[in-house]
Amino acid sequence: MAQKFSEVAKDKLIEIPKSLEQMSENEIKRKRCISRVMTCVLRHLTLEFLNRGFEWLLPVIFSQSTDPLWPDPGASIEKRIEVEIYGKTVRTTLSMIFHKMVACSLAHPKLFTLSPNVRVERGDRANSGIHAYEFTQLDFEVRDATSKSIRTLVEEVVCGLIGNVKKQMREELLYLGRYDSLKIPATPFRVYDRRELEKKYGRGWETKITLEADNPIWITNIPREFYDFEDFGKGKWDNYDLILPYYGEVLSGSRREWEYSKIVRKMERDRVGKGNYKVLLKLAKEQKLKPSAGAGIGVERLVSWVVGAKHIGETQLFPKIPGIVYDL
Repeated sequence: MAQKFSEVAKDKLIEIPKSLEQMSENEIKRKRCISRVMTCVLRHLTLEFLNRGFEWLLPVIFSQSTDPLWPDPGASIEKRIEVEIYGKTVRTTLSMIFHKMVACSLAHPKLFTLSPNVRVERGDRANSGIHAYEFTQLDFEVRDATSKSIRTLVEEVVCGLIGNVKKQMREELLYLGRYDSLKIPATPFRVYDRRELEKKYGRGWETKITLEADNPIWITNIPREFYDFEDFGKGKWDNYDLILPYYGEVLSGSRREWEYSKIVRKMERDRVGKGNYKVLLKLAKEQKLKPSAGAGIGVERLVSWVVGAKHIGETQLFPKIPGIVYDL
């Protein structure tokens, strides 16, 4: 079991993972066990989505249009990677949210992709144990879906995943000391409104609820980027995060905005420049942007929870830990 956030923050007990060439034989054996579990997880997730009628798309690495990650209070981006290609400034993918929305509206009503994300976090997150500056998301989107239907889908997939991993990876989980403590979660997962947690715990609500939880939980109604659906009349956001015990947010998603006037109003309110979102705005104005909902699942953080990793870097063959640059 991973150390609790409070223990980490107080005593900084988490050891930063070594690079592969520096590991002992026993450390490499542990790494291989985690990698085999990673393979099992990826096989299960991709087959599950394919069997449910999703199209598997290839990821986008560079684009003029990527997630602004603003005004998300959980974002801690120290630097955004930009390069010039053919006279245009492009950015590395922070998430494929806009590509998903456009593809889901125009071509693929149900889609998923394994998307590399580059988010250069503050270096002081190295010891959190759950942050990496380069990671992979299983991003998916469904046209005309509701938030509830997405949450139900995720619960079914996660519970099926744990059952399959315990069946297929028993030897590896026993070696990692995780077999007995890894339980198939009880469903439905409990749903908390962010406002009730703020009222109960104050500003540190996410850390506190993460430490208290013994089952995955949903957090809804989180003020976030302009593309998450917001009900102006009720003053609520139709979005959701999935929190894992000890490991924090593993999934972030929402029902999406599709109406041009609302998108523009929110961009102006949040001071988000419109120049990088021309295609999205054009499609919305022409009423070609369709209602949808979806999410992104952090693969490394999910596997960290499954194997009981001490640090998320253990799930990466070549770790990408904030503030640290390895040779490979």
